[in-house]
Amino acid sequence: MKSLRVATCQFSVEPQIARNRKEILRLMDRAHAENADVVHFSECALSGYAGVEFPDIDSLDWTALKAATRDIQQRAKELNLWVLLGSTHQLSEGNKPHNSVYVINDRGRIVSRYDKRFCTGTDGRTPTLDLKHYSPGNRNCVFRVKGVTCGVLICYDYRFPELYRDLKREQVQLVFQSFHNARQTVVDDASYNIWKTIVPSTMSCRAAENHFWISANNSTTRPSRWGSFAVQPDGQITSQLPIHRSGILITEMEMRADFFDAPGPWRDAAMNGQLHSGCVVDDPRSSDISCL
Repeated sequence: MKSLRVATCQFSVEPQIARNRKEILRLMDRAHAENADVVHFSECALSGYAGVEFPDIDSLDWTALKAATRDIQQRAKELNLWVLLGSTHQLSEGNKPHNSVYVINDRGRIVSRYDKRFCTGTDGRTPTLDLKHYSPGNRNCVFRVKGVTCGVLICYDYRFPELYRDLKREQVQLVFQSFHNARQTVVDDASYNIWKTIVPSTMSCRAAENHFWISANNSTTRPSRWGSFAVQPDGQITSQLPIHRSGILITEMEMRADFFDAPGPWRDAAMNGQLHSGCVVDDPRSSDISCL
């Protein structure tokens, strides 16, 4: 049976790349001590989040960011550890960067990268929120670790079930979903926290409808909206870290065939356009919606 030991990590993402780098390396060491295969970090974990941690992309020190990334690659090689690293990816001059997750393998090489596709916000005239600072991506990121097929999504992508169906078509078994649901929200009242309900419940739904594991993490910067968690393929949240506290959640993600899969008998047919569970009858009383 294939299995991955995943370290879902959370810490307070800050404007200082050097501080974020130190926390990431510390948590990598902890994950290694727990015999993790993969360590997973939140959205913009290394770079910080433009418009949240710092005012705009012009404030980002690209030289420091690239040097810190190389340090993390080197540590991944030393620890023989895969790393899912939330950061910011620079594009050519004149283009806004991508909000990205780098896939670093256990030899310290960047083997893939996911660029957030659904960047938040527009009022119809001027881009706001993500779109003010970032360019959306346009492709899946699928890779394999120890025979397990993995995919990556970022934060607001979770509102779009089509992305998960697309990963399912690529036979993904585990989704690494990096969030930054902290420090700033779309409402000013910090006591309003619908996200603590919506995010876990949506992730449970995405896992169950597609029958794959999910590692979901978040920044712990106050006010953080929820603690990082893992979901198994039947939709059950296996465990969750406390809010506002740095830490790692270790989950043995076993690719077992016996997880409950309610839509399993009809999923492939539904994905191919058959939106019912069997043969449609040819009966006038079926087609006549006005009859008693």
